[in-house]
Amino acid sequence: MKTPQVVIILVNWNGITDTLACLASLEQLDYPNYQTIVIDNGSKDNSVKQIRTHYPEVTLFETGENLGFVGGNNIAMQHPLVAKTDYVLLLNNDTEVAPDFLSLLVEVAQSDKKIGIVGPTIYYFDEPETIWSAGGGIDWNKGMTHMVNLNELDEGQLGDTPRSMDFVTGCALLIKRLVIKEVGLLDPRFFAYYEEAEWCVRTTRAGFKILHVPSSKIWHKISIVSREASPQVHYYMVRNRLLFLKLSQASLRAWLFTCLRNYTVILINWSINPKWRHKAPQRRAMWRAIFDYMRGRFGRVDIS
Repeated sequence: MKTPQVVIILVNWNGITDTLACLASLEQLDYPNYQTIVIDNGSKDNSVKQIRTHYPEVTLFETGENLGFVGGNNIAMQHPLVAKTDYVLLLNNDTEVAPDFLSLLVEVAQSDKKIGIVGPTIYYFDEPETIWSAGGGIDWNKGMTHMVNLNELDEGQLGDTPRSMDFVTGCALLIKRLVIKEVGLLDPRFFAYYEEAEWCVRTTRAGFKILHVPSSKIWHKISIVSREASPQVHYYMVRNRLLFLKLSQASLRAWLFTCLRNYTVILINWSINPKWRHKAPQRRAMWRAIFDYMRGRFGRVDIS
């Protein structure tokens, strides 16, 4: 029986050290039938030359500008390689993988034609036994997404049986090409953040299952502290949550919770409570995100 072909996509933007380490870990995969595409989003750190030097077998595409996670992956998913493959794996360039992680994902995905998307257990690279994501959930009453088992020490609580999820993070997401053909690409309006949750909602509503595979493991070089402190990230998270609610046709209850119980309370606290004076850059980013959503400004926005 033929082993399904997988195309692995990495998006690189001034992250050559992480990208080279990720490609090195992919060389250790025990999966026999995969090809790798690297999309370089206009890097200025000599990424292109180094990737071509160290990994000439990798398909490298230069966009010439920062198209974000969404734009980079969408370009790759329209590459001729993808038209002939069985699966596409979106993989963050700041990850390193276990040798069997892809084999385990494909094995589960192949077990049922209605399985559309699968994802691994993702640990913090600096705390390799602590879980960052074991799938994702959506609270439709509050219009909020969350990582399942976030920050838990892995003590075997995940078991070995694949679990149904609302979404899996785009950090490591294996999707069948036929599902992409049916539901379309990532929505470019997101640029980054919330795009995979909306993609997974589309996939579920098209009749496909989304599963987390506990035994498949990777490690992510992510810092929660630095992300939360970034006005740029906060901007996208605020704006794109509203876009996610719109595209997923969320309930009035979810909208009210998001806008009144969540965003309004945060903005008031950050405006009048001296304790949160240091949040002024995030507060400005939040206001801009809300106004940009209201006037239909999406895609890339630079927050100074």
